[in-house]
Amino acid sequence: MPTAHSSSMAASLVGREYEVEVGPVAHGGHCVARTAEGQVLFVRHTLPGERVVARVTEGREDSRFLRADAVTVLTASKDRVPAPCPFSGPGKCGGCDWQHVKPGAQRRLKGEVLAEQLRALAGLTPEEAGWDGTVEPAPGDKVAPGEVPAWRTRVQYAVDDEGRAGLRRHRSHEVEPVDRCLIAAEGVTELGIEHRRWPGIATVEAIAATGSSDRMAILTPRPGARLPLVELDRPVSVMRAEGERGRGGEHPVHRVHGRAFVRERADDRTWRVSGGGFWQSHREAAGVLVDAVMRGLTPRKGEMALDLYCGAGLFAGALAERLGERGAVLGIEASRRAVEDARHNLADFPRVRVEQGTVAKVLPRTGITEADLVVLDPPRAGAGEEVVRRVAALGARRIAYVACDPAALARDLAHFRTAGYVPRFLRALDLFPMTQHMECVAILQPVTAASAR
Repeated sequence: MPTAHSSSMAASLVGREYEVEVGPVAHGGHCVARTAEGQVLFVRHTLPGERVVARVTEGREDSRFLRADAVTVLTASKDRVPAPCPFSGPGKCGGCDWQHVKPGAQRRLKGEVLAEQLRALAGLTPEEAGWDGTVEPAPGDKVAPGEVPAWRTRVQYAVDDEGRAGLRRHRSHEVEPVDRCLIAAEGVTELGIEHRRWPGIATVEAIAATGSSDRMAILTPRPGARLPLVELDRPVSVMRAEGERGRGGEHPVHRVHGRAFVRERADDRTWRVSGGGFWQSHREAAGVLVDAVMRGLTPRKGEMALDLYCGAGLFAGALAERLGERGAVLGIEASRRAVEDARHNLADFPRVRVEQGTVAKVLPRTGITEADLVVLDPPRAGAGEEVVRRVAALGARRIAYVACDPAALARDLAHFRTAGYVPRFLRALDLFPMTQHMECVAILQPVTAASAR
């Protein structure tokens, strides 16, 4: 085994080119190939079955695998199309993995990735997971090859040293300046962020609420810089952020101009989401996910439900509406801003309570030992074994697990099986067109209930 010293002395292979036959798609938006010497290549901008020239972007002679871009396509797949975005391709924007793939083929590839993760990490076939093998497009996203649905209502632009807005390159802090992001929703594009300079700014996050005219720009200044006067092409609220932001993060966000929140519409309700708070980025995602979760759980009047990682309260509100006056819902969320939003959004439901803190710490403190229904919508890393074990101990008749990462989903399904829960059915939803990402909703039930079917 190479030592740390010998590894650091190994020659870099960055820039070397290999002619390879491309194998199956893998989790992460790339396909697997091998060099003539047997070294594994993870290749972007290609498709299974193609023959390409792959140029190494990361790796050394002794690396376990190399990362590469397909820079020349020698034999093209029937699923390949010219990338409609001029900023997509080797060395360019890292946001869209599959601009070069027909829309229907993108969904088939996502299905192959999900099936492999279920097999490898959960030991489940699609049939055992209750999944029919399809990845469903969101309403309005069925487009012809070469067309791009404008779905993304939240876009974070990076700003280069010259003040130009763009998007980061793959696995890089370098910025690819753009004049338009094709997947950005119309409400984002109409702000015109890409057409002005942003001196002293590190990032600009553009938000276009669904179902209202609310627009917001969240600016993160570079250290020591002052905010410029913001003049965009449409009325917009402006917020100032300090540092990088994550879904559950508590980085300070200050109102500069306009409202400190946007109003989103979903499930026939209006939801306040404060600047920097989490909300699904696809214009249809909130409604699609609520429908999938409620259909799977089949809530009954008077039941007790938990909404874990509840964010602004989307699933808690949907549950409360369906459980009636005798029902009760407890939400748990780590972000203080999201908890404030959830309490505001759910104030008309007297039997809904929202607690602030991590699920792993707060759930044991609640004293709740039983629940009829549970919804989990954890961050990308998943819920983890400890949370799964605590949730399973509640004895819920059904659990809805919402996942944005198929590997995390599969790992947690394995934990649930150990704890006595198995999938009743699973839906895969293409809520991130042109990328390798997807959402899944798994409905779980106790093993005893599954055996009785």
